[in-house]
Amino acid sequence: MKNHRSPQEVNAGSMADIAFLLLIFFLVTTSIENDAGINRSMPPDITDNTVDIKERNLFEISINDVDLIMAEDNIIKPTDLREKIIAFIDNGGMSIENEGYCTYCKGNRLANSSENPDKAIISIKTQRNSSYPVYVSVQNEVIGAYNFLRNRESLRLFNTTYETIYSDYYNDEISEDQKKILKERLEIIRALYPQKILEPETVNN
Repeated sequence: MKNHRSPQEVNAGSMADIAFLLLIFFLVTTSIENDAGINRSMPPDITDNTVDIKERNLFEISINDVDLIMAEDNIIKPTDLREKIIAFIDNGGMSIENEGYCTYCKGNRLANSSENPDKAIISIKTQRNSSYPVYVSVQNEVIGAYNFLRNRESLRLFNTTYETIYSDYYNDEISEDQKKILKERLEIIRALYPQKILEPETVNN
């Protein structure tokens, strides 16, 4: 008569413990890049009575319910928007803290345009029926204006574009020393032309 042995059972409890320990291991050892995201300087809250935003430092863009784009109360084509934003940000229209006018700005120093790139704020307002593609196109023109100015200054200071530095910074193959240099350069350019984009709540029509 053959001996019948009961099949051995696998202890599944220890498997759960191992999986939990592996999860902790990966959480501890995985490095997380903390410089990613949208790099913008937040504009001051215009509802705060302690903050005084001069009208000349605010460039207002609005998209109405039939997707017409208004810039400074005038209807404008999307293709003309970037040029106007560049002129506004780069105006350099006032001497800051007795240090003289913006030395790197190429604008016309108009009395009714922004005082300095650090003070320039772009406001984008939409209405309830504004379409998302038009909103995105406006955003692209605003970002394109900032990138144009940043690329220009990056070429002047570092002989390469801001976009190239940004791309190289996120290249996993570069060394930590190179990454440190690139980060410093990014911060220098961003300080010259900080992105200050204000998006008020959607307007009901």
